[in-house]
Amino acid sequence: MDPSVLLADAAENLYPARMQMALSLGWHIVFACFGVAFPLITVVAEWLGHRRGDAALAGLAHTWAKAMGVLFAAGAVSGTLLSFEMGILWPGLMDRFGEVYGFPFVLEGFAFFIEAIFVGVYLFGWDRLSPRAHMLSAVPMIISGMAGAFFVVAANAWMNNPTGFGLDEEARVVDAQPWAAMFGPSTWPQVVHMLLAAYMVTGFTIASVYAVGMLRGRRDHRHRAGLLLPLALAAALTPVQIGVGDWIANTVADNQPVKLAAMEAQYETTAGASLSLGGVYVDDELRYALEIPNGLSLLIHHDPDGVVQGLEEVPADERPPVNVVHLAYNAMVGLGTALLLLAGWLGWVWWRRRRIPGTPWFLRAVAVSGVAAVVAMEAGWITTEVGRQPWTVYGILRTADAVSPAPGLYLGFYAVVVVYVLLTVLTVVVLRRLAHSSTTPAPQERDAPPPDRDAGEVALR
Repeated sequence: MDPSVLLADAAENLYPARMQMALSLGWHIVFACFGVAFPLITVVAEWLGHRRGDAALAGLAHTWAKAMGVLFAAGAVSGTLLSFEMGILWPGLMDRFGEVYGFPFVLEGFAFFIEAIFVGVYLFGWDRLSPRAHMLSAVPMIISGMAGAFFVVAANAWMNNPTGFGLDEEARVVDAQPWAAMFGPSTWPQVVHMLLAAYMVTGFTIASVYAVGMLRGRRDHRHRAGLLLPLALAAALTPVQIGVGDWIANTVADNQPVKLAAMEAQYETTAGASLSLGGVYVDDELRYALEIPNGLSLLIHHDPDGVVQGLEEVPADERPPVNVVHLAYNAMVGLGTALLLLAGWLGWVWWRRRRIPGTPWFLRAVAVSGVAAVVAMEAGWITTEVGRQPWTVYGILRTADAVSPAPGLYLGFYAVVVVYVLLTVLTVVVLRRLAHSSTTPAPQERDAPPPDRDAGEVALR
């Protein structure tokens, strides 16, 4: 076939391929978070239930385990779709860099199978194993879930900072070193950031469900524990995540200065650059933003007069969509700050009075915290992925050169939309039925400790 025809087909396919990948990643990452963090939260509830002889906590753990199984199944479907999409949509990436880039996906496959095996053992061994053996069966599930996240994020980090190979005179890959590629400069900041985000999303989302129940008048021991345990974990990790955000911002400044310039919508290379909050980027200028003088230089270089590279340093066709990146980054930071304030509210009242805040406004804030955490995480991924554009492999392979020229990609996009709509509806229906079936406490749960001896508050002590 005429190469010009292939190029034209590839250009036409770029939009549906990117939209399909964005939809798939955006949907899957939420379920991946539950796959990483839900097992640990469930096992902690189970352990506390056995330790205190608390049937309500044991019932919570049993209910959460069922929900974990449902979410794991949905995430497995979306993850399988993603593995096919990598080869179908982006053959230019896999053909040229597969020997370097594909290794983490192989390891992630092993991690997924181990996790799937022990999810089954944990779910079906609930009444068949001793309490100790049952909780120990969750350990491989927890470790393999985190390992799977590591391998996938390491692959993404490599796309941001490609290492572990050389290029010959014809730009072909030589001297591939998959292990070195997997541990590039962005790997650990991105991995830690993602793992913390997974626990925050899961913790705040679970707590938000019980906050809604408490707002509706269900102030029993089960709801208080169901709110406190995941909320305490998420709240404790929130300030840590803020510190990791500074780490990853410095990594971006060192290795992807154009992405940083887009995040801050900064056109000119500037000494003593201001930190910009909000605003809209129009005609190479950020308008209507709130600026903190010297803030960006101080954040990146720890020097108020440090020089920060602007977008003007690269040609226009090598700049990402600035408004998308800038607004997504601001949304992530803004929502993260709001969650930090919520965590501080909980910590302050607990420190002063050894109880959770009793006002309806606190429960309302917790009720929306799950959505806020999810949106913050999605905004962070938009910042990471769109900020790398127009490159699939930063500085080496353009996204337009990686996309498939095969016809029919629009049909694939529409098919994936239908699949995810059905998956979402089915998952919500099953989880709602599970929630309704677990609202009535078992007879032994009715004898649970009174509110002043709440298990969640004891756990926080």
